[in-house]
Amino acid sequence: GARLIANTDVFCFASPFYKGKIPKRLMHPKRIFEGVRRGVEHGGNKSGIPTVNGSIVFDNRYLGKPLVYCGTVGIMPREINGKPSHLKEIENGDLAVMVGGRIGKDGIHGATFSSEELHEGSPVTAVQIGDPITQKNMMDFLLEARDLGLYKTLTDNGAGGLSSSIGELAQISGGCEIYIDKCPLKYLGLNPWEILISESQERMTVIVPPDKIEEFMELSRRRGVESTVVGKFTNSSKFHVLFEGKTIAYLDMDFFHNGVPQMKLNTVWIPPEHKEPDFPEPVDMNKILKDMLSRLNICSKEYVVRQYDHEVQGGSVVKPLTGKENDGPSDAAVIRPVLDSFEGVVISHGICPKYSDIDTYHMTACAIDEAVRNAVAVGANPNHMAGLDNFCWCDPVKSEKIPDGEYKLAQLVRANKAVYDYTTKFCVPCISGKDSMKNDYMIGNIKISIPPTLLFSVIAKIDDVRKAVTMDAKKPGDLVYVLGATKDELGGSEYYAMLGFTGKNVPEVDADSAIERYKKLHTAIKQGLVSSCHDCSDGGLGVALAETAFSGGLGMEIDLRKVPVEGFERNDKILFSETPSRFVVTISPENKEKFENVIKTDFSCIGRVTKNPEFIVKGINGKIIINSNIEELKKAWKQTLAW
Repeated sequence: GARLIANTDVFCFASPFYKGKIPKRLMHPKRIFEGVRRGVEHGGNKSGIPTVNGSIVFDNRYLGKPLVYCGTVGIMPREINGKPSHLKEIENGDLAVMVGGRIGKDGIHGATFSSEELHEGSPVTAVQIGDPITQKNMMDFLLEARDLGLYKTLTDNGAGGLSSSIGELAQISGGCEIYIDKCPLKYLGLNPWEILISESQERMTVIVPPDKIEEFMELSRRRGVESTVVGKFTNSSKFHVLFEGKTIAYLDMDFFHNGVPQMKLNTVWIPPEHKEPDFPEPVDMNKILKDMLSRLNICSKEYVVRQYDHEVQGGSVVKPLTGKENDGPSDAAVIRPVLDSFEGVVISHGICPKYSDIDTYHMTACAIDEAVRNAVAVGANPNHMAGLDNFCWCDPVKSEKIPDGEYKLAQLVRANKAVYDYTTKFCVPCISGKDSMKNDYMIGNIKISIPPTLLFSVIAKIDDVRKAVTMDAKKPGDLVYVLGATKDELGGSEYYAMLGFTGKNVPEVDADSAIERYKKLHTAIKQGLVSSCHDCSDGGLGVALAETAFSGGLGMEIDLRKVPVEGFERNDKILFSETPSRFVVTISPENKEKFENVIKTDFSCIGRVTKNPEFIVKGINGKIIINSNIEELKKAWKQTLAW
């Protein structure tokens, strides 16, 4: 019953420049990239919903199974027609009405397909053929019918189709009957079981009381939306499916939902044996910074972002791209869903599968922290947040094909432990989530498994969107601060990856100090003391500073001697360590005393914004180690995916 106000998309691909041999039944990653991009463009732009937040992660282990995380945010009244909107009430005799697109062979076993490894027998028909126009018409009709009180509740026909949508809701009433032969089809020739399980996102099951069905169907007809009564809810304790009057399925409801025995599995956690690399500090830090900015996981994704509509509905405040030329990378989205109010919604996410190679516990903690700090960076209230955990894993069940299943399951257990620990510490309840546990490619003797991956998304509130902050430097003379200490934490970092290393010192989140920092920063933003704010993530402090500078079209003078560090002294590590929970903040000099009184601890003024368009960094010996024009840095950042 929600009005849809925002879409998000996060993609995980192998490199589009992959030069290796493509295994059987796979396509080149660039073709996958383009196909997914076009699919989201086709489905998202026609839906009338702005695409406001997302990212792209590149790792060649996604060659076998790329990941496409698409999400939608909705808003709804707390009460609808005098009743709490979150309650689902279904009684014996209520009607099951299928609304929207017709049923075809597409989408059959889609959930099964996404939950098993890719193999020789993987069916083409598992892929749904979307129809965003039908979906948009259906959504508008359902909102109108909702406000008229014409139905009780509804659910989508995603995984499992009608078997799942009606079967799940039947738990409320205690049973159901489904008349499969009544379902409208795209074409003849479907078997009853295919009709029952075909999946689609433009098809919903709506529960209509018998005394409202005529009015519901009449409104549906006037709005040009196809609606069909395909069943009813009972208190029979049975899941009953009929085709032309004949019973084709008759299952006890308890067995239907709880009949599968729970698996009992063992885990074995043996920490991987990684070592910190020993190598001399590079001499040419100008080149190193440009090389870092051009890396696939850091470079501009403007090419993709520009294909998606983030302005429709007129509520976007902080958009995916920002800055002087509207091409800087925003940390999070801010939208204003109710246009006669200045209250806003913040949408952000965190994803860092590269840390899984060292420890999935800290990978998960960093993903959660990244999502939270991205939201805080634009002005979100850290006391008013909720989260969503979306797990995509390689097969964690030990078998002949998966001899290391116990270790992979231990990785999953550690990740779940981190979700519990850090959502509890950050007071961010998980209000939704999903998992996919079989992201492997196995054909012949070739096996490709994705790295354990968690996408953690955050939705938060900002009391006044007019106080939202963007990441680009605003004025010459502004002071540059770093919030949070930098540690020797480059394990799994982009810098080490560029040099061919993994490392051991994975970034670790200190939740207690982080949440205090986030609350203080939020206070400073609310008081209007912050000109810009950018989180430090992929590429660390050096990348965050450069992005802040060139996105604002301004230079910077930075002194690494003033950066708070713990336990080491080395220019490249200060610049590219990926210690979490840190921010680059710029403020007006006149706000210096007030800002420092609010932040109190764990901060340092490390430089200033300049009109001179040069990015200048002094090293720990006081000598200049980086002196690059911001346009050169921006060119390096933009050119990788400038297709």
